Amino acid sequence: MSKESMPAPTGRSPLFKNWVSVAGIVIVAGSVFSFVLLMVLDLFASRQNPYVGILTWIVAPAFFILGSALVIVGWVLSKRQIIRGLREARVPRMVIDLTNPRHRHYLTLSVAIGVLFLLLSAVGSYQTYRVTSSVQFCGQACHQPMEPQFVTYQHSPHAKVECTECHIGSGAANFIKAKFNGVHQLYAAAFNDFHRPIRISGKIEINQKTCEQCHWPERYVGNLERSYDHFLMDETNTPFSVRLLLKVGGADTTHGPPGGIHWHMSLANKVEYVASDELKQDIPWVRITDAQGKVTEFQRPDFTNGLAGQTIHRMDCRDCHNRPAHQFRAPGDAVELAMSLGKISTKLPNIKKEAFVALMGASSTKEEGLEKIAASLRKAYTNSTDIDGSIAAIQAIYRQNFFPEMKTDWRTYPNNIGHKDWPGCFRCHDGKHKSSDGKRTLGASDCNSCHTILAQGSGEDLKKLNPSGHTFFHIDAPNEDFNCNNCHTGALLKE
Repeated sequence: MSKESMPAPTGRSPLFKNWVSVAGIVIVAGSVFSFVLLMVLDLFASRQNPYVGILTWIVAPAFFILGSALVIVGWVLSKRQIIRGLREARVPRMVIDLTNPRHRHYLTLSVAIGVLFLLLSAVGSYQTYRVTSSVQFCGQACHQPMEPQFVTYQHSPHAKVECTECHIGSGAANFIKAKFNGVHQLYAAAFNDFHRPIRISGKIEINQKTCEQCHWPERYVGNLERSYDHFLMDETNTPFSVRLLLKVGGADTTHGPPGGIHWHMSLANKVEYVASDELKQDIPWVRITDAQGKVTEFQRPDFTNGLAGQTIHRMDCRDCHNRPAHQFRAPGDAVELAMSLGKISTKLPNIKKEAFVALMGASSTKEEGLEKIAASLRKAYTNSTDIDGSIAAIQAIYRQNFFPEMKTDWRTYPNNIGHKDWPGCFRCHDGKHKSSDGKRTLGASDCNSCHTILAQGSGEDLKKLNPSGHTFFHIDAPNEDFNCNNCHTGALLKE
């Protein structure tokens, strides 16, 4: 039949009866099914997943758009073929005759394919959901941005706690925040649009209620015994250890006398403060309300502008425990721990100092840093046969705590536990915060206010236990009215 004598199309043309449109329809159906399934999984999951928002609101809709585009492309191609006379426009027959063996065969095949397709979509959606809630996904999917947090997390006291347990606050508002934050992280990683080092954004709220999901505030701790093994920075690496009781105490009078470090979290007291910086390292004003309702304010002499425009924070667990799962160990602590465990040989003269020098060398990549550590130590100990093991241990310290690509190490984020390398306790207890009447000062009178030093020194000195506490002494330095972090930097002492 010639093109001129071809009858005009009548009825509904089979514009979607082509493989391109069929493929698009299948993709659309799968995306809608996965979208609904992910919504249901997220709604009824016992543990919330911040990254499921990426799957639900980006991945599934992306496949929906792809499928829809294929449907339209197939429709356009079919229409062009009909216009050009390459196909005949017929009204499709939608009748299924179950008495026809061929129809039954096609129907059975279609149902089987549909069931298999939905099964694969369900399994795939669930497995993807499960993977995105894993620690490995949180730490390794965005490899470079989150590498420092992921590596240090694996060596922290919370290494067995999943990321989502802490990084999603309670309540609907935090749930929605987590979803949007997950989408934002995808964008940041895809377009390399993230700060180096990673900043503490506050987009995901972690507060005292988050900690209390596992930790009981009323628990009475009492005194904890601790031993700290140090080595002097001299040729013989002279050992110097401190054995002490840490007066943690407790906050609830029903379980023990209130006092010690955890007095700050006493249920009967309220401690409030003003910080002049975002990381809360400079605290010029403190207000304490005791169990009787008596209010006492303490402030430094330089706090002269008053409370106008200031944000008053109430002290909670994270004001001290601010790095519970991502602890970047300072070179001083890491090297001395390795020396005390025998991983770094104390027979190597000045090894503590040489280890610091090697670790502190500037590098732009981790591989470069590891190579410089080996070169520096081999140059310092050219005649030593006992250096390979020490080099491996120092390189392990570097791998776990230094991340030059992200400009991150122990100096990046303050750690407020203690007061050696960061102000910590001395942000308030520096002796400069005085009450309005000038009669009271927020300052520890001596080291035994929070510790009982049972023994200190080396050799026989460590056997001279004193339950009442020795007076702390610092070798080659005064130990009165000074803050440890004024000299200690986590590595070499300040010049």
